[in-house]
Amino acid sequence: MNQPFGFSASDDDGRDDDRDSGPGGSGGPGAGGPGSGGPGGFGFGGAGGFDPSQFGDLGKMISQFGQMLGTMGSAMSGPGTGGPVNYQLARTVALQGLGRTPVITDAQRSAAEDSVRLAELWLDDTTVFPTGIHRTEAWTPQQWVEQSLPTWEKVCTPVAEQMNSATRGAMPEEAKQIAGPLLGMLDQMGGMGFGLQLGQGLGKLAPAVLFSSEVGIPFGDDGVAALAPTAIDAFADELELPRQDVVVFLAAREAAHQRLFAGAPWLRARILATVDEYARGIRVDTSGLDDFAAGLDPSVLQDPAKLQEMLSGGAGAIGPKVTNVNEAALGRLETLLALVEGWVDAVVTAAVGDRLPSADKLRETWLRRRATGGAAEQAFSSLVGLELRPRLAREASELWRRVGEAVGTERRDGLWHHPDLLPVGEDLENPAAVIDRLLDESTGDSSGVDEIEKFLRDAGGEAGQGGAPSDGPKDET
Repeated sequence: MNQPFGFSASDDDGRDDDRDSGPGGSGGPGAGGPGSGGPGGFGFGGAGGFDPSQFGDLGKMISQFGQMLGTMGSAMSGPGTGGPVNYQLARTVALQGLGRTPVITDAQRSAAEDSVRLAELWLDDTTVFPTGIHRTEAWTPQQWVEQSLPTWEKVCTPVAEQMNSATRGAMPEEAKQIAGPLLGMLDQMGGMGFGLQLGQGLGKLAPAVLFSSEVGIPFGDDGVAALAPTAIDAFADELELPRQDVVVFLAAREAAHQRLFAGAPWLRARILATVDEYARGIRVDTSGLDDFAAGLDPSVLQDPAKLQEMLSGGAGAIGPKVTNVNEAALGRLETLLALVEGWVDAVVTAAVGDRLPSADKLRETWLRRRATGGAAEQAFSSLVGLELRPRLAREASELWRRVGEAVGTERRDGLWHHPDLLPVGEDLENPAAVIDRLLDESTGDSSGVDEIEKFLRDAGGEAGQGGAPSDGPKDET
């Protein structure tokens, strides 16, 4: 499992795994190298213990850091620059990395709108959820960055906040008191590091995104479907398939996501809440923290390039080694995202299978894209530390297909009415268990349960008027 925001977990032998050390990988900004400390780490975990003398150049370091911040312009001040992640810096880095904005033609906009309308007609036959789309747009990569940042903020902030909290909590009180001004400086540096990581990841991801909900969560406003014509053109050229088929196939996936999130209004909040729950399990491993301040050359603060290298996992990187004690939350998040992707795949396959000549090839290509690390996997892996396993998505698709065949589309989609009704992780490998539960509810046993519940309700009302009390338990647990 990749660690959040590119932080690396500590190995048993004390060495760091340096895989994915490039931009957006698990060795990104803040990644811990051998002997690395964490944001706010001052050598309190080193063999020599805490040494107040290491702050002799504190004033000089703060002055140089302030001068460096002044050279970074508006990305270091104003809205979005405070907090655990500098989102203004992330936006600036992402947009600068994208270069020129491609032109979206009227023909491309019309093709997106027509494809979504056609896909909506086909989806009417494969799901009971009504359309969730009120407007269709064609986005450039730059528009995707702008539109997606508010949602990325909700996804990434809990992870960054917990990283900062865990690191501060690992510091001895003596270090906190002496390093007061330096703590604020390092908070800014941590926010910059997270912002750089996020900006680099989004800048790399944006040109490859084909539609707004490809990462698993719709990034546009409610009811807005968005396709990315530039990326779709490149995707169609790579496949050597008719562009019209490719656009309709992708429009169907976008429309299916929109229907699901509109039909299950609790879903978006549940995903974000599970990310937050996962973040609360982050712990800083202080056993390998070395003396940060004593080993830091203050001159690095005069050179933004060196500072970025330090924040990006290069030599002298300051990121902590972290672990997560809440693997259960991670499993629930992976399962939930897989259920979303699997449901979309099942309903889209049923909708386009007999209508698009290249439907089978498109689906196989799509599954390979996910299996080899498509946009969704890269985004969650590098930005949140979550590895969305394609195996789970494929198994979830098979589960939804079999459930639909066994009990019908209406009862299948009814499982999305409440999170407690959804299949769990174990069900992905055993769809028969879900089908058996649904079939049991269709037998006489279900009506018997309904009659018992009605009797208990009636009995409860009579008891309130002096009737006989129920023999059953008084508390439901």
